[in-house]
Amino acid sequence: MGIADAVQAYTGLSPAAAVTVLALMLATYLIVSTLFVSPDAAPPKPAQQQERGTEAEPFVPPFPDPVQVGEITLDQLRAYDGKDPAKSILIAIRGQVYDVSRGRLFYGPQGPYSLFAGRDASRALALMSFDLNDLTGDLEGLSPDELEVLQDWEEKFKERYPLVGHLPSDDATAGGDQKGAEPVDHEEENA
Repeated sequence: MGIADAVQAYTGLSPAAAVTVLALMLATYLIVSTLFVSPDAAPPKPAQQQERGTEAEPFVPPFPDPVQVGEITLDQLRAYDGKDPAKSILIAIRGQVYDVSRGRLFYGPQGPYSLFAGRDASRALALMSFDLNDLTGDLEGLSPDELEVLQDWEEKFKERYPLVGHLPSDDATAGGDQKGAEPVDHEEENA
């Protein structure tokens, strides 16, 4: 029995299909594994430079370091939508502004969540909505379950992305009630 016969007997695929699947799996692995490389890890010097003792160019991270923006208006926030690669990508949730530049593949101009970049995404995240009308900090009329979804998103952002600023209180609520600017404490609601 040859290798082609063994591949077909073992996988149920033709050898060409099995090689294609294997190549796709390898490509997927390589793409996903590059997402988890530490930004502080410098690439190794090429062998020629190590032998000559010359210094390589300094490592430039693929995204800018987080810059504290302090208080930022919604209009100012729009400039941080990822279209300018020299600027950070910022997203506001409940009045807090996060630098999501590390997630450029997701929040950058070609990413699946690019419409959130440079905006207050509070209501859209609570509703799990991609509707442009939901890109607001207005939390009025949301159910407790939707507010809990928003709280989960907020916790994920706190864990993954640096907090770099906040919206003025009038922008943070954008017509909603004052509790929209502060995290919801579900234990106090149930008491």
